Amino acid sequence: MSNGTIVLALALLLGAQPIATDLYLPALPALTVGFGASMHQAQLTLTALLLAFGISQLVWGPLSDRYGRRPVLLWGMAAFTVASIGSVFSASMEQLLVWRSVQGAAMGAGVMCARAIVRDLYTPAEGARMMSKGLTGLGLLACMSAPLGGLLSEWFGWRVTLAALAVFGAVALLFLGWRFTETLQAANPRALQPKEMWRVWRQIVRHPTYWTFTLLATTSYCGLFTFLATSSFVFINVLHLSKPQYGLLMLSMTTSYILGTVVCRRLIPRWGIRRTVAVAACFTLAGGTTMGVLALMGWQNTWGIMLPYYLFMLAHGVHQPCGQSGAVSPFPQAAGAASALSGFTMMVAAFAMGTWLGGRMSSAEAATVLPLTNGIWFWSVMIALVAWTLVQRFGDARTAPQRVAAGARP
Repeated sequence: MSNGTIVLALALLLGAQPIATDLYLPALPALTVGFGASMHQAQLTLTALLLAFGISQLVWGPLSDRYGRRPVLLWGMAAFTVASIGSVFSASMEQLLVWRSVQGAAMGAGVMCARAIVRDLYTPAEGARMMSKGLTGLGLLACMSAPLGGLLSEWFGWRVTLAALAVFGAVALLFLGWRFTETLQAANPRALQPKEMWRVWRQIVRHPTYWTFTLLATTSYCGLFTFLATSSFVFINVLHLSKPQYGLLMLSMTTSYILGTVVCRRLIPRWGIRRTVAVAACFTLAGGTTMGVLALMGWQNTWGIMLPYYLFMLAHGVHQPCGQSGAVSPFPQAAGAASALSGFTMMVAAFAMGTWLGGRMSSAEAATVLPLTNGIWFWSVMIALVAWTLVQRFGDARTAPQRVAAGARP
């Protein structure tokens, strides 16, 4: 495959996640009313998707190391499309929760394989740059998702918004079947044996480079997830924006993220991963702290949230490519397993945050912006701590051990 084909494949695979969330968010308040459900139940449709997404990667990872990336991708995207169709015809919130869980599990195949594909084909530093290109494509899809979701929900209702996910899944499936070729050079025939899985996972979780970049990606994603899980209620119900206006805000936020991915691949060849991440963390902490302080001082309005959040998202465009590619960089022979464990950690953290936010959004704080601003402030501090300590100590991918081969011992 050409680099252009690979980047497009990465964009589609990684983009399944924002498509499944950003396109869906503007419809969340209307969906809640349509089913006569509580805000907490509505939040579960997001957190259940992410929990299933995280757990499923523990299965998809070893499967892709055993049978290759291509069959896992085709089965995963087919299941994503079917689950999206099932969501459209859900008759109750309980049915929607089931279909969203299936959708999340299927989505795990694409996102997990995307990280593994980068490690299959590229060195760690070049992998971070290629990941940033794929995440730029993700950003472009996210740019379209929120405004499109707002318009579809406003004009045609929330079920049509869910139908758009099925269209995306079908398009991605057709592209992969037509253009994607296998990237795994040597399958591990023992990858599904329990003893072998335990040995590989144990080596992965004992590796400091893995934990360094997994924590960077996890803390940064949790900051984004906090915004995604609360923003539709905050901007539409508390600050009284229309759905199309909310969609445009999401568009502007994603534009800042895309700029961050471009900055990432420009700075890495000059500064290296450690310095690039450290500088980006300055923007993260500045944005989160400014947002939190303004909200506590009573400046609870749209721009008091969005202007600082642009700084956060600019840095997010640096942290995610470095974190996602760095977590799998020491494991070329077990990239699927490493990608799966890293993705699982990210989603468990997001699920825990979503559960906490569900309680906050059902309390008296639901009438304020504080669940959003305090949550992002907290994660900004965590990101900066990881970037300025662990990444500086363990973040040089060039010095990391470069293999966990079948049958190898630490």
